[in-house]
Amino acid sequence: MGLVVNESAENYLETILILSKRLPVVRSVDIANELNYKKSSVSIAMKNLREKNQITVTDAGFIYLTDEGKQIAEMIYERHQFLSSYLESLGVPADIATEDACKIEHVISKESFEAMKRSIAPTNK
Repeated sequence: MGLVVNESAENYLETILILSKRLPVVRSVDIANELNYKKSSVSIAMKNLREKNQITVTDAGFIYLTDEGKQIAEMIYERHQFLSSYLESLGVPADIATEDACKIEHVISKESFEAMKRSIAPTNK
């Protein structure tokens, strides 16, 4: 089945990826602020991600995605971007499209997601 990650871990990895595009360094406090979570919850999650080798944390508290963590984060982020714009193209208001994309991105199978992408941008054969 490939990489199996729970939804919460996927959300954290995606958030680290998004923050790393905006900020010079990512820290637990940045993640807590972005997600509106308690810092203690974020600390526990970071410990779990570190144990799964999906992030590294420097002595200064800077958080970086490992190759595996980045792979998962990019997959979820791509799904999020695609699903949001797909739903908006169907006439769904942007805020609802984003909210629904957040839910769908974690449960949709790879096969269904690839089929959706193909239906919108058919490859030239």
